Amino acid sequence: MTAIFRHLCLFAATALAARAELRVPSFTAYTDPDPNSPRISSLSGITGWTNPEQRVLWFGQIKTAGRLTATVAMDLPKDAPTKLRLTVAGRSADATATPANAGVLSFGEFTVPAGYVRFELASLNPAGTDAGQIRELILDGPATADAHFNHDPRRNAASVHLAYTAPKDTNVAVFYNEMTGVDDPVATYYMACGFSRGYFGMQVNSPTERRIIFSVWDAASGADAKDRSTVAEENHTKLLAKGAGVHASVFGNEGTGGHSHLVYPWKTGSTQRFAVSVKPDGTFTDYTGWWFHPEEKKWTLIASFRAPKDGKWLRGLYSFSENFGGSTGHLRRKALYGPQWIRTDKGGWREITEASFSHDPTGKSARLDRFMGVENGRFFLSHGGFVEGFTKYGEKFTRPATNMPPVDFP
Repeated sequence: MTAIFRHLCLFAATALAARAELRVPSFTAYTDPDPNSPRISSLSGITGWTNPEQRVLWFGQIKTAGRLTATVAMDLPKDAPTKLRLTVAGRSADATATPANAGVLSFGEFTVPAGYVRFELASLNPAGTDAGQIRELILDGPATADAHFNHDPRRNAASVHLAYTAPKDTNVAVFYNEMTGVDDPVATYYMACGFSRGYFGMQVNSPTERRIIFSVWDAASGADAKDRSTVAEENHTKLLAKGAGVHASVFGNEGTGGHSHLVYPWKTGSTQRFAVSVKPDGTFTDYTGWWFHPEEKKWTLIASFRAPKDGKWLRGLYSFSENFGGSTGHLRRKALYGPQWIRTDKGGWREITEASFSHDPTGKSARLDRFMGVENGRFFLSHGGFVEGFTKYGEKFTRPATNMPPVDFP
């Protein structure tokens, strides 16, 4: 009897888990084609939805293919009816909310495959009509078992990093890297040459503006400060020189330091070349960012900064890819990295062919669509897009050596 009782309890628990209701907050949704309309907030959910051309999107990873029911919890716009359409796995269903059924709008049952699934909500109301305040997507049924959705208000894709394995007991005078943006929506920063005191890469600021960015952190408390006015003058990184057309300033909110950028329309699919050189001198180090200009066919100075309380060679070499704006966190970002080379203080070049993967706290449990690998002889980083792919934190990869060091770097 004991064995039978345990079996029944296990069966009941399994069945309950398979039928557990899953509530996905509206503040984790995205909008398309305009990622900034309607308004989405953790307090009010989705509000101000008056454009029927806009879609509201949720994405989730289904572990068990099968059936589920979908309901939207909402508030009516001033007690007026609203009509919405939900599309899941190729099937659409319409539902109308009225004062009689306000608060719960049922779209019936859908059959979904295993993998990432898109839930698209559309407004069938006339233009200018408020579709209502959307609060939750509620899913139930066998296909919700172990399903994974982001429940965090942060909608950014996880930031992902490559940490390079450099030769030990080597003084690194130059760090060289090439990088190609494959998918690069707005609010993307692809960083090629990272080091212990700064970073160097390219950014998508808006649909019409892209930049090459080189920054160096202040010393001591500047690594943690948000406002440079709170950092002692003796810890300030100082600008020594900048290239033509380069804007230089200071930065805060992510540590403090010296910032420089060149507005330049770098192209998706076009390989960009970056190099950071250093000159240690006593208690400080001069860091210089060089970028190879594709049209001018020559190495161009972005900026040179003097970092106090340093006096060391390049160290802590890495690259990363960041989604710095959450409204586009549902779009995939992918870039290719390499080949990577270092030049020693003696003048010789040495190739780096090993890198390990890491991610920010968002990648720990909220967003699992982040991974790296080797493609066409180069490392790649991919994050966002709700696409299949998962790499364990700390996993190492090796790319094939090119044995072709940079021959044109000054």
